[in-house]
Amino acid sequence: KQWYQRRVPITAGEISQEEYEKREDSVQAFKKRNKLGRFNPAVQEKLAAVAEENKEKAMTIEVGDRCETRVPGSSERRGEVMYNGETDFKDGIWIGVRYDEPVGKHDGVVKGKRYFKCEDKYGGFVQPRHCFTGDFPPIDDFSDDEI
Repeated sequence: KQWYQRRVPITAGEISQEEYEKREDSVQAFKKRNKLGRFNPAVQEKLAAVAEENKEKAMTIEVGDRCETRVPGSSERRGEVMYNGETDFKDGIWIGVRYDEPVGKHDGVVKGKRYFKCEDKYGGFVQPRHCFTGDFPPIDDFSDDEI
């Protein structure tokens, strides 16, 4: 049983981005007035600092390097750097990694564009500041080292 009926159909794309930015009764206008989120100068400074940190770190990472990714909220993962540069899916510099285990999100293709090749679920992208290169051999879960 339907509890209510919409009187106006929902349609996407009725207003352009330019028109939306001119409105004073929008969420964006509210955030601008109150300097919230990306409109907060302190947030802008932090984002600029992170972008600079990523840029500097990316210059030390080369395709083919062994690496370990340490993203807050995720477990450490090991793999090989397959891509280093800008992407179409997100601003900034990103590091494409082929993980040693199927802990990734894709096979090197994001939104229809191939950045590198690997098996499905073995690929992922991280910010350079979360990628550490060095002597990181693949982890063997069944090694006798801990016995």
